[in-house]
Amino acid sequence: MNIVRLLATVAVAAVCLQGAATAAPEAPRYGAWGFDVKGQDARVKPGDDFYRYANGTYIDTLELPADRARVGMFDGLSNLSQQRLRSIIDEEVAHPGPDADEQKIADLYRAYMDTGAIEKRGAAPLAQELDGIRAIKSKAEFVNFMGARHGFGGALFSLRIGNDAKDPEKRAVSLSTGGLGAGNREYYLSADFAAQKAAYEAYVAKLLKLSGWADPEGSAKAIVAFETRLAGATWTRAESRNRDRTYNPMNVADLPKYAPGFDWPAYFASSGLGDVTRVIATDNTALPKFAAIYAETPLETLKAWEAFRIADAASPYLPKAFTEARFEFRSKALAGVTEEQERWKQGVGAVNGVFGGELGRIYLKRYFSEDARAKAEALVSDIKAALKNRIEHVAWMTPETRAKALDKLDKMKVKIAFPTAERGRRIDIKADDLYGDMERLRQVAWERQVERLRRPGGRDNRPGMSPQTVNASYNAQQNQITIPAAILQAPFFDANADPAINYGGIGGVIGHEMTHGFDDQGRKSDGMGRLIDWWGPADGAAFQARADHLGEQYSAFEPLPGAHIDGKLTMGENIADLGGLLLALDAYHASLHGRPAPVIDGLTGDQRVFLGWAQVWRAKSRPDALRRQLISDPHSPPEARVNAVVRNVDAWYAAFNVKPGDKLYVAPEQRVRLW
Repeated sequence: MNIVRLLATVAVAAVCLQGAATAAPEAPRYGAWGFDVKGQDARVKPGDDFYRYANGTYIDTLELPADRARVGMFDGLSNLSQQRLRSIIDEEVAHPGPDADEQKIADLYRAYMDTGAIEKRGAAPLAQELDGIRAIKSKAEFVNFMGARHGFGGALFSLRIGNDAKDPEKRAVSLSTGGLGAGNREYYLSADFAAQKAAYEAYVAKLLKLSGWADPEGSAKAIVAFETRLAGATWTRAESRNRDRTYNPMNVADLPKYAPGFDWPAYFASSGLGDVTRVIATDNTALPKFAAIYAETPLETLKAWEAFRIADAASPYLPKAFTEARFEFRSKALAGVTEEQERWKQGVGAVNGVFGGELGRIYLKRYFSEDARAKAEALVSDIKAALKNRIEHVAWMTPETRAKALDKLDKMKVKIAFPTAERGRRIDIKADDLYGDMERLRQVAWERQVERLRRPGGRDNRPGMSPQTVNASYNAQQNQITIPAAILQAPFFDANADPAINYGGIGGVIGHEMTHGFDDQGRKSDGMGRLIDWWGPADGAAFQARADHLGEQYSAFEPLPGAHIDGKLTMGENIADLGGLLLALDAYHASLHGRPAPVIDGLTGDQRVFLGWAQVWRAKSRPDALRRQLISDPHSPPEARVNAVVRNVDAWYAAFNVKPGDKLYVAPEQRVRLW
């Protein structure tokens, strides 16, 4: 559960490959005391639209670069992190160190930036895979081919290996449906996305033509019709986030009877999991439907679909014709972006995606101090104390459940700025073979997952993010929060800023992640990370009633004409946002130790906490990107992450004199009070 999505030129390549170092920019600063006053729109009444009151001028004057679907505070720090990574990688390219990992970083970046070699090879790297597909004579052979390429080709069913949700000390294989190349069921089923569906079909045909596949247009029509049937059987995003519904243990031996029409034993065997006897079926009711659709679909359609999915996955590592086709659909048609990112940005993103942990060790040494870690840990302690106090005093919770909630909080772990990858990984990287590099990386990644499954127990407690990631997360199975180094900067955190701004910024982020442990899904795990119902019936009912009311509030928001927030899809993040701001405010009050808060530029301490929270959500998105977010992202749009939250916080009404008649006003008895 993350606080934000993690929303990656030949001339530049020549400079980088010649070894010219790139200087990374300095971290940003905001105003004299941590808040960008010039970005406010004081003409707006706080009680009518607090998001615009805090950020209106910034939003109005913000220009979206042609290569971006969205720009905001998170994106600004992501750009900074990207520049810093480029500086690190450039140095490794110019002067590779003796460390094998650093040499691999340099070689992979060289391979990505060597567009001349990529163009020269053309579509040849796909030939072996496509010839293998053409040679398939039966569905039995097709299943074996699909399973053998699991993780780096088309797959109707996804197999993942991780900790068992009900017994995190053990590992388990999860089984779920897949198969949708456009990425979301709504693109196939909703008339609102007819243009995107047409663009997808054109993209499928284009890639098949570039790959040399017979009858690309006819194959594309058949593929989209096939995926449309799959979309109709696919669970919604809101359904898929319900952890009670997605834990369905099954014996592999029972799958042929439960979901006939698909050769399950062959699929598991060819995936390297032939000895697995038990799986956790996530979207279990979709499995029989997918198997039936597969059984009814002609082999030639399945072969064309697999050929497209392989070409689609490989397209970033193939010649310009492939990357341009991918951009036209995935960036332009789906998100409204009009210009492709520079090659070096794509290269840095690709290398970071593979070697994020290795780069993270260098990043930490260069850009993060132990003093910053200590200050972050102190903030974590403050926020944790605030949550403890709220749990101790929440009116609707019974003593028995309260004790278990406090035990979970006490066991909650926090990792700050830790690298994530093992050193010396067995990966063969060649500076002149980008496609081959990525294929080998995917193969090794899957093999390592299978190896983990074979090892004796022990949960995976690695941080879920690299230090250079501008984000934060909570992992329910680990009962663990990760706060990467890259988010511990302005506007979230600045040692020279007013403490109220820091509490509203990074304090709110930390509180958000802690609250995830007690949101509508995170609350379903106990202090040991086990998926178990530790709530009393009355507590569960009281919580759900409040959560449902919050969902209704969010579902009333209409960011685009006719397009509402899905209060069920965004429920967990909305609860975490509300909890995060409440905890930030509580922790700030506690930090004053009974002293009155200073007034700065006529603003009280409480007002500055609220402004600090609002500032970090400053962002502007393209309409198509926002529409995509509304159907696929569990996070609400930025405006709602401010306005829908503050209207449920009593202190906000007092701080800004919000009265009945103001547009955001909610009567006290209608305000949501969870934590």
